[in-house]
Amino acid sequence: MTQHYYALILAGGGGTRLWPMSRKDTPKQMLPLITDDSLFQTSVERLAPLFQPQNIFIVTGQNYVDNLRESTPHVPAQNFIVEPFGRDNAAATALGLATIEKHDPDAVVAILTADHHIAREDTFRDVLMVAYEIAKQGSIVTLGISPSFPATGFGYIQQGRRLGAAKGFAYHEATRFTEKPDIIRATQFLASKQYSWNSGMFIWHVKTALDEFERQEPKIFSLIREIQAAIGTSDYGPALIDAWKQMPKKSIDYAIMEGAKSMVVIPMDIGWSDVGSWASLFDVLPQDGFGNCSKGKSSENRVILDTRDTLVVSDRLTVTIGVENLVIVETDDVLLICHKDRTQDIKKIVDYLREQGNDAYL
Repeated sequence: MTQHYYALILAGGGGTRLWPMSRKDTPKQMLPLITDDSLFQTSVERLAPLFQPQNIFIVTGQNYVDNLRESTPHVPAQNFIVEPFGRDNAAATALGLATIEKHDPDAVVAILTADHHIAREDTFRDVLMVAYEIAKQGSIVTLGISPSFPATGFGYIQQGRRLGAAKGFAYHEATRFTEKPDIIRATQFLASKQYSWNSGMFIWHVKTALDEFERQEPKIFSLIREIQAAIGTSDYGPALIDAWKQMPKKSIDYAIMEGAKSMVVIPMDIGWSDVGSWASLFDVLPQDGFGNCSKGKSSENRVILDTRDTLVVSDRLTVTIGVENLVIVETDDVLLICHKDRTQDIKKIVDYLREQGNDAYL
């Protein structure tokens, strides 16, 4: 029934707010931040049994492809689509869509993330199935996260009139995208109960998707068609590199979603986190009775005394006495100690190290 349903996972780099573990050669999706598996491995595994391995495609960078292939050996090696260098996720999405269309012109494609946490995986697969049925009819389906607080770091999707329901999920017209509002607007959005957070996950028929690229981003579309014509031939590598040098660098939200036609949003509660900072791990890792949590190879890597609301990420014995609201992260070459409320400022440290030429720590 779903032989024409494909998952396209975007697995490029990034994640400086999770420095010093997230680096240019080991971005967030490669890290075992929540379980013993990497976020990427978990993102692939939770797709079963809805998607067979041959229907899972991954777009990633040259520096990451070997690691990702090794971690998911059941996914065919040819399903890893390698970008020559980063051009943001609009180009990556278009390249993945064109590759899948060449394989199956009747494909419906779910654009998914490689580095998010989803606690309720069964519910997530149910939503994806509902989205598939809607997308087959030509609509673009976006998965909205039911907001729990007035976040200013996420985009928002406004829900219009209700269009229907399936498997217990109502779906609505998506009437507007708002990118990262200030705290006043975010508070208004939350109170109105008409908005969802933008999860960055979209489901669409491949023809619908590429038609939107042709309408809104004709240069990206033209370059992608040049690449697509060379798929499966000896000209593919040179064609990809030549087109990629000319490729506009844009996000999928700005390039396509804000101006897309026939948009549908499915609000959902799937225990979602973008794992965007060390502070976000407090929401997904088990806590003791005092709000403390830890991640490390040994379950005995912590001794605590009078400690509250503190995260420790370390493989060695770590002792905390009389502290609270701290994030402590240890790698082989860096020790980070940060107030829980200042984890967003870690990006400033990464920028500083880059300006100072300390590339060994990036």
